[in-house]
Amino acid sequence: MAQENSIPSGASAAVLKPSEPMPDFAVSVSGPNFEQDISLQHLLDSYTRIGFQANSLGKAIDIVNRMRKWRLSDEPIEADESDEFLTPEVRAKTKCNVFLGYTSNLISSGLREIILYLVKHKHVNAIVTTAGGIEEDFIKCLGKTYLADFNLDGADLRRRGMNRIGNLIVPNDNYCKFEDWLTPILDAMLAEQKETGQVWTPSSFIRRLGKEIDNEESVYYWAYKNNIPVFCPALTDGSIGDMIYFHSFKNPGLVIDIVQDIRNINELSRKSRKAGMIILGGGVCKHQIANAMLIRNGADYSVYINTGQEFDGSDSGARPDEAVSWGKIRAGSESVKVFSDATLAFPLLVAATFAQPEQSK
Repeated sequence: MAQENSIPSGASAAVLKPSEPMPDFAVSVSGPNFEQDISLQHLLDSYTRIGFQANSLGKAIDIVNRMRKWRLSDEPIEADESDEFLTPEVRAKTKCNVFLGYTSNLISSGLREIILYLVKHKHVNAIVTTAGGIEEDFIKCLGKTYLADFNLDGADLRRRGMNRIGNLIVPNDNYCKFEDWLTPILDAMLAEQKETGQVWTPSSFIRRLGKEIDNEESVYYWAYKNNIPVFCPALTDGSIGDMIYFHSFKNPGLVIDIVQDIRNINELSRKSRKAGMIILGGGVCKHQIANAMLIRNGADYSVYINTGQEFDGSDSGARPDEAVSWGKIRAGSESVKVFSDATLAFPLLVAATFAQPEQSK
């Protein structure tokens, strides 16, 4: 009878297993306290202790702030240091080069205005995006994109001349306006090519369009004004490609050279004293930047924000550690992947980093 009233020793040992003591550096979980007045900055500071993807976003904020804060003057002068970087003044002004990548849908969304802010205020040193990421910026200068619904009927939208991007709608007339605007520019670029022998690259092509749009609401107007290169290795994969295709019948001969651009982005990476990458989404924009980082044996700071999964072996879904294995992120460097729709996470990240004054040393 006494045995029936006793807790089985095996069960007790399994359930009541003692813990090892937590190390001194362990951080306890804690959320924001809304009983107190709380600013946006204090709310975002709390993310580092909430857990899950809030924790990842908190780490991303910390990494981006480290990108912003770093100066070459933080580092000891190497024995083989170039004469160019010996003076304290030059070392104090030499910053981490920030490479920003994003997919086209993010320019279609309201993140365009956030990206414009970063480019206008020279917070990034190079951009990589897709054809849609270029053309949608210019198209928005010619006509509006509208909020809609993910569940609209595709056949009905096609009949009405409406193009759906997720829960956004772009009237097809906007693309017609884009053709009317772009075609004479293509004619002029071809004439200049024939006259001077100049061969355009995707980045010089985009720079020219940024100059021609002459509109402060354009991301690429500010990239042109601030001499920030915009690389687009898949320039023909979208409406720009359609326009170049039509132009090749009406006025053939325009040449756009991708070889010079791969040299340009790789050299910018190689010559960076520190390099950071912030990549929103996956595909071409993610891997083109990561591959450029390989030229310098990896990025020093890396932030990915996307919803991709790695079980299918895609680069889009790969976590930073896979890039470490390729030499695209330096072993031991600071990196994080935030598993999130960028439209949710990126505004918060920018609010806590680039929108804040730079910290003094």
